[in-house]
Amino acid sequence: MAFFLFLSSAHNFLMDAIRAENLNKQFGSTSAVNGLSLAVRRGEIFGLVGPDGSGKTTIMRMFAGIMSPSGGEASILGHSIQTDSERIKDKIGYMAQRFALYGDLTVLENIHFYADLYDVPQKERPARIQRLLSFSNLTPFQSRLAQNLSGGMKQKLGLACALVHTPELLLLDEPTNGVDPVSRRDFWNILYDLLHEGVTIFISTAYLDEAERCHRIGLIHQGSLLSLGTPGEIKALLQGELWEIRCTQKMKAREILQNQPGIRNAGIFGDRIHAVLDHERTVEELEKILAGSGVEILSMRKISPSLEDVFISTLKT
Repeated sequence: MAFFLFLSSAHNFLMDAIRAENLNKQFGSTSAVNGLSLAVRRGEIFGLVGPDGSGKTTIMRMFAGIMSPSGGEASILGHSIQTDSERIKDKIGYMAQRFALYGDLTVLENIHFYADLYDVPQKERPARIQRLLSFSNLTPFQSRLAQNLSGGMKQKLGLACALVHTPELLLLDEPTNGVDPVSRRDFWNILYDLLHEGVTIFISTAYLDEAERCHRIGLIHQGSLLSLGTPGEIKALLQGELWEIRCTQKMKAREILQNQPGIRNAGIFGDRIHAVLDHERTVEELEKILAGSGVEILSMRKISPSLEDVFISTLKT
């Protein structure tokens, strides 16, 4: 049974940028979101973390007011997604997985296009747009066609377009998917700068290393929230001891370990095996079991769990 941690939402309602209560979404007989309850505080980066098909995009679309829930309720900046969706759209910046940039328009023309969509006053545009170009390091490329930008630059342009109307809340659906590591780092630096300006950020990602950058995260799988808290709180949920094993025949070793009582989970991480042991199971016993099966142990050490360890262990529980 998956464990679940939900932090108390006793803080003032007005402090919440997002609040969901038992939110559900059905597509025919398929349940995409199951009883989602969470609160995102103003001024934080909240990460919704899970694999493809876990319901992240559906949740984003409901929060953006472009998809109605099948049940439950959610409010965005104090407005109901069911009755005030148009008011929500004026206050948020939403960047979908495939943000609608126009390849035959330049960087500057794309930003002006979104300024038109959001009715940004003409007198405010020059200073605001130049600031966005500088903020996203796109000033030298403002005359380049969007179709000729790199993947990372396209994402930064998408972010600039989502910010042109100065939203209070940013909804970012896997914005760094497929982007190179350097561009991912640059993108996150921009997000941190936005935090200092009071923007709340709700971001979905399948990258567990990115989840570490968030103030709080929710782990989601098959439409259900498995756990919620700070990265440190989530990692503390792992029950038992985590051991890293380097050995020969790692596939055989993992199969042996998975079938042993007292081992909660055993998975391959690169050239190593991560095994979660109940406290009553000793490392010496494992060494004997593996050695007796012809597996040579090169090294064993107790390690601190990563979010990936916790997520995998949760799914196995």
